[in-house]
Amino acid sequence: MGLSSSSSYIDGNWSEDQLDEEEITLADNEEILHALSELTPVYENDRSYFVLGNYDREPIRRLNLVVDRLNRRQDAYAFRMVDIRGEWDNSIQKFCLIADIVTYLVGVAETEPSDFLVEQGLLVGTTEYFAKTHVLKREYEGEEHPFGWMQDGVFELFDQEERLYCWQTEEDLVAVTGEPRATVLGYTSIEGCVRVHPQTHR
Repeated sequence: MGLSSSSSYIDGNWSEDQLDEEEITLADNEEILHALSELTPVYENDRSYFVLGNYDREPIRRLNLVVDRLNRRQDAYAFRMVDIRGEWDNSIQKFCLIADIVTYLVGVAETEPSDFLVEQGLLVGTTEYFAKTHVLKREYEGEEHPFGWMQDGVFELFDQEERLYCWQTEEDLVAVTGEPRATVLGYTSIEGCVRVHPQTHR
């Protein structure tokens, strides 16, 4: 489950050496097999969504809202990393195992400290992951750069591919959790973010 040779965090903090694949023990192998058995719904549905975000009390409620909306689609299965149980010594290994097999990776970005910062570096540093990732970025009224320059650089990369979606309220979040493509009817790119037209959303 190694990363591509281009794996490095956008600010250079994640070096390739840090992410080199470690030797897998028998216990690790058993844990991987157990995880794969829990991921059976990924193979049973046409589309799967690995949803990343903040697990603090309020943000996780919004994260669960996204998972719920995605799971309402026909032949779709959405889940969070914590839904895959087990004791993992290497969380990066767990992330890569799951990310390798899903159809889409969906990040819900808020500014709280426990946001998915490490995963963002992996998403932009690995070609295969970047190509299937969509980010739902929260906007904060009166704050021009609430996330800081490092995350802004990550968001800019997704914006260039029209896979950055902006929201402020939970109603907005429900609206932008539509089909994760900017070309879907009702979506347009305005001021650097894909936004949904409320009058066309159902």
